[in-house]
This record gives sequence, structure tokens and C-alpha cells, in this order.
Amino acid sequence: MTVTSVVSVTDATFATEVLAEQRPVLVDFTAEWCGPCRQIAPVLEQLAEEEGARLKIVQLDVDHSPAIPAAYAVLSTPTLMLFREGGPVLSVVGARPKRRLRQELSAELPWIAPE
Repeated sequence: MTVTSVVSVTDATFATEVLAEQRPVLVDFTAEWCGPCRQIAPVLEQLAEEEGARLKIVQLDVDHSPAIPAAYAVLSTPTLMLFREGGPVLSVVGARPKRRLRQELSAELPWIAPE
């Protein structure tokens, strides 16, 4: 199955949607009021369309689901955290262009080539 868009998750669905997922999962810890979060949203949509077969991208609103961000010590939005095999392997804070995000992800996911 190919996912072609960013999926919303909550504290209640995080374990199923992220920790139990076979593919690596990029979690976007976001908030409605966050300007940089709105900036990176189209970048994440594009990445989901391009890499959806091998990488799942989800969004978690820190205001509506505060338990998971607290558990992973997320202090700023947007924080992008890459999970693989049920645990975090990479965390980056702040909006960034797609080229830079692909470069950062390629350190953990070699099949993602920088543009």
C-alpha cells in the first residue's frame, strides 16, 4: 500500500500508527498556531507523495495530544522525529527546505537521495 499524504495521529493512535509500523515513520510534531509548521507542511506532503511506499509521514498536534510530545521531550514546533523499528533515530527542529530535509533523512535512510 502506498501512502500519498500525511496522516494525522493522536496520543491514542500513536502506538499503532508509528511504533508498530513496518516502514520508517517521520513524525511532524506541529501546532495550528505555528508559522514554521505551516511552512514545512507542503514539503512534507511532497515527500509523502515521493517516498510514501517506503516512508510513512504523520502529523501530531502537540496541543491536542500532549502526552506523546512530553514522552519524547519535544519542546519546539515543528520538531521532525524519524522512528524506525519502534524508536526514534533522528530528530530535527525547525522548518527547512525539502532538499535539506532529504539530506538529513538520507543519513538514516540511504535510499532517500538529496535532490
